[in-house]
Amino acid sequence: MASGKIVVYGGRGALGAACINYLKRANFWVASIDLNPNESADFNVTVPKDGSVIQQEEHVLKELGDALQGEKLKAVLCVAGGWAGGNAAKDLSKQADLMWRQSVWSSTIAATVASKYLSPGGVLTLTGAKAALESTPGMIGYGLAKAAVHQLTKSLGAKDSGLPENALAVAILPVTLDTEMNRKWMPKADFGSWTPLEFIAQLFEKWINGQDRPASGSLIALVTKNNVTELIVQ
Repeated sequence: MASGKIVVYGGRGALGAACINYLKRANFWVASIDLNPNESADFNVTVPKDGSVIQQEEHVLKELGDALQGEKLKAVLCVAGGWAGGNAAKDLSKQADLMWRQSVWSSTIAATVASKYLSPGGVLTLTGAKAALESTPGMIGYGLAKAAVHQLTKSLGAKDSGLPENALAVAILPVTLDTEMNRKWMPKADFGSWTPLEFIAQLFEKWINGQDRPASGSLIALVTKNNVTELIVQ
């Protein structure tokens, strides 16, 4: 018997794939939602890339509903997203649109999935960014989208948000994740200040199992120094 069912939104990205691998080893049934399938997942929902946010949401809800057959999820982990630079003088609307699709669309669809399929006391995680707590002049579209995710998280953690009873809604706010691509593009960086993907997967498992849960609606910055990651509630 599986430990429970979990959805990872963004299951083909570096963090999503790490979460799926870790949670599979912990004996969870894991579904991936992404533009492309993750072969390690138990079930895949492939999002229509050119669909509107409403079309994407309808597709995700139907596919998941058919797979779950009335069963509930222990967690919805939204780790989808991306990064783009640029200020007001350089492709602002274009970059903001891309960031909005990658971070805000995925987060709002994940919230709707949680409202319909999450069990009481289940976990919904979204992915913000510590940088978006302040100004981001060199990456305005990115900061704009991540700040929206922060606001969404606070709203989901409040009374009458539409989530199941005693559900936990929380956002992680990383600085830099220790991914293969980040190491490729920033080979001279201080890797000891980057947050390991496995640390985040372990954190999610703790919350799923009811351990060390923050208050619902919390924004949790992940600050790593000398290979040690601290959780700082914002």
